[in-house]
Amino acid sequence: MPRKPANLLFFGIDSLRRDHMSAYGYGRRTTPHIEHLAAGGALFEQHFSPSIPTTPAYAGMLTGQDCFGTDVVALRHPGPLGGHVRTLAEVLGDKGYNTTCVGFTGNPSSRGFQKYVDYSGWGPDETGRSPKAENLNRVAIPELQRLAREENPFFLFLRHMDPHSPYLPPRPFERIFYGGDEFDPGNRSMEPVYAFKPFCDYLRSWIPEGCTDHRYVDAQYDGAVTYMDSCIQSILTTLAALDLEDETLVVLTADHGETLYEHDCYFDHHGLYECTLVVPWILRWPGHVPAGRRVSDLTVISDIMPTVLDLLGVRSGITFTGRSMAPVLRGREVPRRSELYLTEATWMRKHGWRTPEWKLIHALEPDFHFKPEVELYNLVKDPLELHNVAAEEPVVVSALEARMQAWIARRERETGRTNPVFTNVNWHGKGGGPFQSSQQAYDSLYIGGPRQAQALQAKR
Repeated sequence: MPRKPANLLFFGIDSLRRDHMSAYGYGRRTTPHIEHLAAGGALFEQHFSPSIPTTPAYAGMLTGQDCFGTDVVALRHPGPLGGHVRTLAEVLGDKGYNTTCVGFTGNPSSRGFQKYVDYSGWGPDETGRSPKAENLNRVAIPELQRLAREENPFFLFLRHMDPHSPYLPPRPFERIFYGGDEFDPGNRSMEPVYAFKPFCDYLRSWIPEGCTDHRYVDAQYDGAVTYMDSCIQSILTTLAALDLEDETLVVLTADHGETLYEHDCYFDHHGLYECTLVVPWILRWPGHVPAGRRVSDLTVISDIMPTVLDLLGVRSGITFTGRSMAPVLRGREVPRRSELYLTEATWMRKHGWRTPEWKLIHALEPDFHFKPEVELYNLVKDPLELHNVAAEEPVVVSALEARMQAWIARRERETGRTNPVFTNVNWHGKGGGPFQSSQQAYDSLYIGGPRQAQALQAKR
């Protein structure tokens, strides 16, 4: 009797930065259960999400294409995902998989699932906290049990929202990494947060009134990650109880990272800085993915789908821009990647070029934090990206800009489409978020704003 194809359990976490995971060496023990998951499989040490935020990131994750291939760069992508790409759910569904996603309804890249299940993943409950992961488990665990009874293999995609703001982990997780006084009147670190008009009303809606210490908010993020980690273990325990561990490929990754008290971006995920681009990628499948393997090759989010299909033995006939890393797990080499094209269309529209040593960021519209049009960081000497050296290194700026433009021209020729970061000029869309458009962001800042804001307005 032929062997049943393996199942796929996929954790697609929103806003989880890998450098805040103890599985990746973070000093706080935030992810002990994910550490155990990684010990039984493979952990990719240098994994990046080069096109942020959520919408283009999930598009890359679930199609195996870069932003030129998906034609998606914006948070509010207009319309559905194009018919020129196929999603992981579509490919596996055609191969007889039962496909279900939890908490992913409405995203363009959720196309192709046979069943969609929602859960309450945002606001606080009657305690003032937000048990997002437990809400997910209440619907996901019964769905996992149902799928396990079916004859066909399954693909279950779970979108966890705990690391996404508002950071409101249930007790006791809200204080496990904070022992200070968040209302200390002598601490003024939250003043610039509350002074940033586009976000301040939203942030005040969930940060305790009178909070003065940014470290308290950082600790809420870490607490939310740890809370989620414990709830993820409940799903993995269910998988084991169903005797499906050896028959299931488990994938854990994130759409993008998160900016905390860094770069003036304040508890969000905009800005092409490392904290927003660094994400985890972990695979486990006993007997097929070597246990305890750590992969140092630079990987990107579009590598996930071709790797998953390769491991599952599914031939799709798709030419991916991502690479399968399955050969590496089998002890073979694949061509290495060292440079990345970066895009964002969140509350700002930018693109950039990253090498092992340098990062170039080029604003395509005025930056509402009043940062300069061109930023350059030496990632070796300045890994926290605190010192913009664009004015000091004009030759490096020119060289990186040339490499970026050559890459853009090449991908435009290969796809027959213009780079979407140039064509999707209505990237901010309408409705939702701290403001409806970049114009409103600027207007909110210009009221009583500094001369720098007036100069930027004139430049625009």
